[in-house]
Amino acid sequence: MTAARKALLERVVAWFAANGVGDTSMRTIAEGVGTSHRMLNYHFGSRDGLLEAVVAATWGRQNLVLADLLESSTDPYHAAYAFWDRIADEATLVAPLFFEVAAAAMQGKPWAVPLRQWVQQWREVLTALFIRAGHEPDEAALRAQMALAMARGLLFDLAITGEEGRAAADTAIRTFLESTRTVASPATISPTPH
Repeated sequence: MTAARKALLERVVAWFAANGVGDTSMRTIAEGVGTSHRMLNYHFGSRDGLLEAVVAATWGRQNLVLADLLESSTDPYHAAYAFWDRIADEATLVAPLFFEVAAAAMQGKPWAVPLRQWVQQWREVLTALFIRAGHEPDEAALRAQMALAMARGLLFDLAITGEEGRAAADTAIRTFLESTRTVASPATISPTPH
């Protein structure tokens, strides 16, 4: 990806996060991000191409962040807490866009379907986290599914309540994660940082 395309995509993601996707035309998007309709078409080909790039840039990046945190931390739970803090910090900005894209994926809109791939990759990364924490593969996959569902629900709440709901959301996710430590070997898992 060229630097110009990457910079333009970042502006588009921020604009969608603030304004929503809806049925917004390329001309309106271009005006909103300070470029031309032709430039958006040049870099992304079409509105659907632009929206696919937004999905990949936003949720693909989150998956890479989680994978990097897990790789760099000796305690997978520390990585999970750090990832939760990151996505919760961004919830009021990015969560509305996530849920709008998720609804489009549920409706089978081609540009949103790649979100399914990212959700599956998050599940795989979280399954690896729980295996690393001492769970059998089937149990790890179940806990990964539960963690994803809980995180989505808590992010939904945070997007609506804002900072007022943050302490309760943090407590909920940490309580769930702590409940999964029970089978892990004390030698491989250190105490939580919070």
